[in-house]
Amino acid sequence: MAHPQAGPDGFPDDSRADVFVREFPTAVAPANRANLATKPPLFILRVPGDGAACAEGTHRVVEALRRSLDEHGKLVPYVYLAAVQDDTLLLAESAGLGLQDVPPEHMTPDRFPHFTLLRDLVTYIREHPDRWPGARAVALREYACDQQQAEKRGLLGTLPKTSPPSSDLKGWFLVVFWLWFTRYAPRWLWQKRMSRKVMRRWLADEPVAAGGKSLFRVMDHVANVQSTRLVRPAGDARHEEALQELDQLLTRALLEDLRTPRVGGLLPRRRRRTARPVLLVELPPPGADGARAAERFVRSLHRARATAQQPGPLVVIVGQPSTGLLNDLDNPGESNFSQAGLHLSQRDGSPVLVTFTDHAPHGPGLPVPQVEPTFFKTDWRTTTSFLAGALALALVGTVIGVRTWIAPPADHTCVGGTESVAEAARSTAIPVDAKGWYDAAAQAIDEQNRRAEAYARQDHTVRTVVVFVSKKPTTVDETRFDGTIPELRGIAMWQKKLNDDAASNNSLVPLRVDVRATGEGFRDAEREAEKLVTEVKNEQNAEDYKQVVGVLGYAQSREETQAALRVLGRAQIPTVGTTATADEMMTGDAGRSYWPFTPNNSREAGIEADFASQENIVARRDSDDECSPAGHAVVIESSADLYSRSLADRFMADFPGTERVFNFNQDNDFEPEPSVPAENLVSADVLARRICQALNQEPDSVLYWSARAKDFTAFVNSMDREGTCTTHSLTVLGGNELTNVAQTGVFKDKHWLRLYYSAHRLPSTDGEASGKTRQFFDDYESFVETSTEGTDPWEQDGHSAVSYDAFHVLSQAVADARLADEEVDRRSVLLTLNNGVSFNGATGFVSYAKGVHAPPVDKTLVLLRQLADAPEAVVVCGAYGQGESSQKQDPPCRGGGGS
Repeated sequence: MAHPQAGPDGFPDDSRADVFVREFPTAVAPANRANLATKPPLFILRVPGDGAACAEGTHRVVEALRRSLDEHGKLVPYVYLAAVQDDTLLLAESAGLGLQDVPPEHMTPDRFPHFTLLRDLVTYIREHPDRWPGARAVALREYACDQQQAEKRGLLGTLPKTSPPSSDLKGWFLVVFWLWFTRYAPRWLWQKRMSRKVMRRWLADEPVAAGGKSLFRVMDHVANVQSTRLVRPAGDARHEEALQELDQLLTRALLEDLRTPRVGGLLPRRRRRTARPVLLVELPPPGADGARAAERFVRSLHRARATAQQPGPLVVIVGQPSTGLLNDLDNPGESNFSQAGLHLSQRDGSPVLVTFTDHAPHGPGLPVPQVEPTFFKTDWRTTTSFLAGALALALVGTVIGVRTWIAPPADHTCVGGTESVAEAARSTAIPVDAKGWYDAAAQAIDEQNRRAEAYARQDHTVRTVVVFVSKKPTTVDETRFDGTIPELRGIAMWQKKLNDDAASNNSLVPLRVDVRATGEGFRDAEREAEKLVTEVKNEQNAEDYKQVVGVLGYAQSREETQAALRVLGRAQIPTVGTTATADEMMTGDAGRSYWPFTPNNSREAGIEADFASQENIVARRDSDDECSPAGHAVVIESSADLYSRSLADRFMADFPGTERVFNFNQDNDFEPEPSVPAENLVSADVLARRICQALNQEPDSVLYWSARAKDFTAFVNSMDREGTCTTHSLTVLGGNELTNVAQTGVFKDKHWLRLYYSAHRLPSTDGEASGKTRQFFDDYESFVETSTEGTDPWEQDGHSAVSYDAFHVLSQAVADARLADEEVDRRSVLLTLNNGVSFNGATGFVSYAKGVHAPPVDKTLVLLRQLADAPEAVVVCGAYGQGESSQKQDPPCRGGGGS
């Protein structure tokens, strides 16, 4: 497409285009770096006209945006993908190469290991399609290694390429050893590491992987399928399908490399992201040169972004999309520039399509303000040199110190003490009154609902919130394995406080609570969400106080709750999460109206992996009171469970040691398969034996449990009954799921079990617990004492505090929305949540960043050590008090990063 130089300048001054122009630089380089965690949707700016008129308008729009990113050099990482003459080119490759080329001054460049490796493999496949069908995985591996070495990338690029002479037998042996250490071993290690890294992070979830375990075998399979299509003429439908698949793989790899890196700290390469990368894509009219290549790349972006977890780049597509492309993008509805400007600060969602009016591309223009990213005064290489010099001096000082003083003995003190869960335990498990406890919490909510309705009769603004729970527990085991009762207690407590405060504060909005069960394991969550959507569409004639303004839920990360969140997202119903932690819960339409409350799995797993590998938690076999860090991990997951699969994968990606994986599911459900080779087990007895064997082989192993609490209890009982390896202490590290059962006293006699697990508030007895946490504990004890009988097992559990604070978030958003709009509808609540909510709560400091659909910034995460019935905090990360930060705290908090 030609690029005319004449004509008006600046961004076309269309209706409300000033909003988009104003928000664009802020979206690229926000003042608050936390806003870089958002993933804006794809933006399609449709330019009217045919031929030269369209080309001129397209170039004008792109240039106006590009100039805001460039001032005699890039201000931020960006690439302008102009129309190409050859439609067989893969624009994903051009995008990756463009983002690597000439980074902004004094900004550390991004690394592109996934993209570079996939580009090498795709290049080989495209250049040699005649070598398939056949098994060419070895050829792909060798080509990738050759490219790594030829382009001097990484460790392989530093190794020598020549061999010593071998004129005699001695020389021949020298060559053999030389090649082993400089070629074969490094290449083998690099291939295994990169294959494992790519498969675990993303490729195993792609349809083309088809259950494959090796990157190179997967790509060999891709080549076998697509090679016959690649040799067809350009433009042929099958040829286009092959290019689309290769382009999509490259795009997915590129998005993985553009994830938000850690910011802060002393290391210069940790301070690199101060602005989001930008892709400006020129989209020629259908049939023009370059149209197929551009539309192929846009399709790849749309599909890859649906599964990529990281925020990724800001993509603006300018030109004329075809009807087929819009169909592939799920037919996005028309938006205006004002709505598009608001979407710049939102997370994910459907593509945003805006069409210029016919006269706008040829009329006056608006200047797009230049982006203003944070600049570092020194280049990262200068800082690296300075730190290297300082490190060298420190090492010299250390050597001198070691020679001067006798090195102290290694510290093997066990984190949290040497006691097992049975130490000082009660003689019997805490009795459970399933029906009585549930009914008491439900009755407390009903009582507060009647108070709210009384407010409504007094002309007070009242609205309704829907709470989705799993099911009403009816047995002792259901109660222990499910957090529904403490969750409802927290909701009832906040509802009472809200009603009490509304008596004197007219700005508050009392809220009715509509509790809806969705079946065991949330099996009916999607159907119940669809039912709610139908109801709210027909609520115009309902009383004001019955109008639903938001949803609280869900307590578990499952495919069913993930699907329900997408239903609520499409209907734009504000939803605040409770204890669902899988990063995958935010994918697709869920990100349009869902705000998680607890730290996500990626952050939790990072902290737990560092904790296990750096802290003394595994009991030493040769001592009764000493522990060491875990050198290995035995990972128990249920791959059919979204929460378990997500947590296990992220722990294994961050744990530096080796892992052995067992896929345990008592219901014989093993689909999808784990991302790594694993033995499928349905019997808890067999699992106990396998774990014993693994521990005998690797005594310094931690047992990482990501499966559900019910399965954990079955395993513990089997291990105790078998008794074959309970003579030594077994260290278990698990997620928040285990709090449901750990604090009920069911492990009272398991002297061999050392248990650590995550939680979302500090125990009230901890010295770091805030006044708000202690006050909540006192109020909770009072609530339980006045509403139930018997001993409560969950007085230190975090479920009630999480639901209490999550309800606080939603109620504050409703109250703030009323200040701006007396109608207090769902749209105004969404806007208020998007503007951020902050307060000091029972679970610590709660602060949602503006425009970010993510857990509260640096939300509190606690690792507890279970001692009898009293848990003890051994790691406390995040903002458990205002002003606290993981970046100021000791590892493993810094290693886990912030939410």
